[in-house]
Amino acid sequence: MPKILSVDDDELMIQEILMSLADSGYDVDVARSGRAGLAKIMAGAYDVVTLDRMLPDLDGLAILSAMRSVGIETPVLLVSSMSNVDERVRGLRAGGDDYLTKPFAPDEMAARVEVLLRRKAPTHVPETTLRAGPVELDLIKRRATHGDIELDLQPTELRVLEYMMRNQGQVLTRTMIFEGVWGCRFDPGTNLIDVHVGRLRKKLAALGDNPAIRTIRGSGYLLNE
Repeated sequence: MPKILSVDDDELMIQEILMSLADSGYDVDVARSGRAGLAKIMAGAYDVVTLDRMLPDLDGLAILSAMRSVGIETPVLLVSSMSNVDERVRGLRAGGDDYLTKPFAPDEMAARVEVLLRRKAPTHVPETTLRAGPVELDLIKRRATHGDIELDLQPTELRVLEYMMRNQGQVLTRTMIFEGVWGCRFDPGTNLIDVHVGRLRKKLAALGDNPAIRTIRGSGYLLNE
């Protein structure tokens, strides 16, 4: 069972995190201060750390910097109410693997932790091809094929397909797709995700039933495995 450490000083937030991650089958440990969190990180073996950006005793970025300086490469999901681009960039450049802004849906944290766990899985051979059913995506040539047929995809559609193939079988929220493909904060008012996913789904559906992109009502999209 994956072991998760959540570092946060907000008791209400801690309870929400515990409920979300424990319900998803994770063994969750908690640190209610920055110093306690750093001590647990240094002493224990965790698969993922969720780290509050603003802690009263020790800044989250200081904890992250201390981890990376001693070679601890545990994936870190930064959690913060600061949603401006500069702060997000600071967090990612400091060594964070993902950045989640408050408030957030509990299911989204669980989904992001799952994605980080997948990234953490060891790979011995560099991945050059992704596969989903009959579709293959060549990451070097940047071309997707369905059997012997090359898909006519625009560059953005290719990036959306790559993100979904890397996370196939996982329900992906619009926020996750937007931030994973475009690399900036999601604007709830945009229909950009729906447009690109809709075009991609039509092109895949024209060649066969699999892989199928399903709309999960109220949640996002799912690329079948």
